[in-house]
Amino acid sequence: MSDDSPSETREAPIDDAVVHRAADETGVDPDDLADALVEFNAALLGQHSKFEREGDHVTVDDVRAYRIPMSSWNDVIADFSFEEDIREAVHRAHAEQARLAFASTADADEGFAGDEAGVVVGVDTAEQF
Repeated sequence: MSDDSPSETREAPIDDAVVHRAADETGVDPDDLADALVEFNAALLGQHSKFEREGDHVTVDDVRAYRIPMSSWNDVIADFSFEEDIREAVHRAHAEQARLAFASTADADEGFAGDEAGVVVGVDTAEQF
């Protein structure tokens, strides 16, 4: 990834530092992970109402973070043919970014249960109204 990249990875609402940590933890190339996150983010757009029905959410800096059942996470990621290490890195990046978002709000005292996953999705202008 270039040094002049924005704080969020391309079109995915994941901070570069989070991408690098998830890549390091799973042994994947950060650029490959960033590409997967962009692809995955495109599939998440428009699913806000589904995620809102399934769990809690917070909005921070035009990014909505959800705490959803792990089964919902598995359903969404199942549509992708990511290799297992990339799949795990995508999961870790979303989980960390969601935890950071929740931690920056009044909901900070509520952690994620073992059967919950974090997912983050950008909020476009139309969805804010």
